[in-house]
Amino acid sequence: MNILGIESSCDETSVAIISEGKLLSNLISSQDIHKVFGGVVPELSSRAHLQMLLPLVKKSLNETGILPNQIDLVCATAGPGLIGALLVGLTFAKAFAYSIGKPFVPVNHIEGHIFSGFLMEEKPEFPYLCLVVSGGHTLLLLVEGDTEIKKLGSTIDDAAGEAFDKVSKMLGLGYPGGQKIQETAMNQRSDFVDFPIAQCKNEFDFSFSGLKTAVLRFIQKEYGDPAKIPIKDAALIAASFQKAAIEALIKKTEKAILKYKISSLSLVGGVAANELLRNEFKKLSIKYKKKLVIPSLQFCGDNAAMIAYRGSKLNEANIKYNLDFNAFPSMNDYSFIK
Repeated sequence: MNILGIESSCDETSVAIISEGKLLSNLISSQDIHKVFGGVVPELSSRAHLQMLLPLVKKSLNETGILPNQIDLVCATAGPGLIGALLVGLTFAKAFAYSIGKPFVPVNHIEGHIFSGFLMEEKPEFPYLCLVVSGGHTLLLLVEGDTEIKKLGSTIDDAAGEAFDKVSKMLGLGYPGGQKIQETAMNQRSDFVDFPIAQCKNEFDFSFSGLKTAVLRFIQKEYGDPAKIPIKDAALIAASFQKAAIEALIKKTEKAILKYKISSLSLVGGVAANELLRNEFKKLSIKYKKKLVIPSLQFCGDNAAMIAYRGSKLNEANIKYNLDFNAFPSMNDYSFIK
């Protein structure tokens, strides 16, 4: 079976083709224009997707030698994400599927991340504990099967990735925040400031709003104007913030390991590219003797390979979708996360 996947939920346009279970192509076009604005501008994102999607589909088909009418299944991200950006990819995918008379599967973007570990040679084993960390979501999940996902906890305010972006902006480091914080904090001591870790009512929930505010208050108290922060101090603040944010993620994950019977661990999403977080997860896997699967960097960020894979599993489960399926900007009932 030849599967075409399309991802356009935010600021990456991506097209992938999986054939007989093997990933043949995974093209990603990132939108650098947003760096000028310090964040993603929805209208610019939608326009960029319109410009890039068709060329990427053509390139992917040419690279693999697969003809349009040889595609057996078309999958696209339906949400959550920026509604305009989502509509570009989703509408194209539905039209493509209709034109060749093949089935179409809308994919929940977060579920794409959850199962992105299956794109690796070493795959997760059910049941597994999955931490999803991205710019818009932070979720701790017990994944018991392809359609059995139990939500243990989520963020009650800011997502981890959002906190990285905002703190990076406070420190004048730029966008994207996760990468800038990591680069700036590299080889710096992380005890310059003892930032707080939030305690939530649900033992597996996360909160990063207070941490973000604590960083802001420290900057205001010590320097007044963020522009007056010495470069060395900015690096130390970044390292202290990164330590607190990751410690919060690790503590909740460790609690879940102790409470639930699992076969493996998985760390996914854009923030899963953070080297310190990856290393801390490796320590957890060694400590508790659990198999660990973290996608390679190309599969941590938004990509169409995970969308094609997830769509293929929904198709195998014989779940049918109509072409009038619409995009959704936030998490809704169209999810197996319960």
